[in-house]
Amino acid sequence: MSCTHRLSGRVTLDDASGLILHRRVFLKVSICVWRLLRDRLPTKAHLVTRGILSEAAHHCVSGCGEVETAHHMFLCCSTFGALWSLVSSWIDSSLVTAQTIPDHFVQFTYLAGGL
Repeated sequence: MSCTHRLSGRVTLDDASGLILHRRVFLKVSICVWRLLRDRLPTKAHLVTRGILSEAAHHCVSGCGEVETAHHMFLCCSTFGALWSLVSSWIDSSLVTAQTIPDHFVQFTYLAGGL
């Protein structure tokens, strides 16, 4: 992905997907990220939609009261979303909060040293 794409904030799913299938990434991690980027993780919202869970069981497992979606869990949740600031300080880098999961994935990958 070019610097222009990164700076302009236009991250496509193809840009993010190109980083998943790298020989240094474990297969199970690649599969999890692939599912995350395509909104295919078995979140409670998806399980309610498929009729596996009741409508009343769609709240986030952290107890924050919001609907459990991938976007909520990884970016917005006051419990789990807050972990990114800890990871950012652990890799000694500042992290601007991305608004979409593909943007966050690409940003975090490059901040962590890229592949």
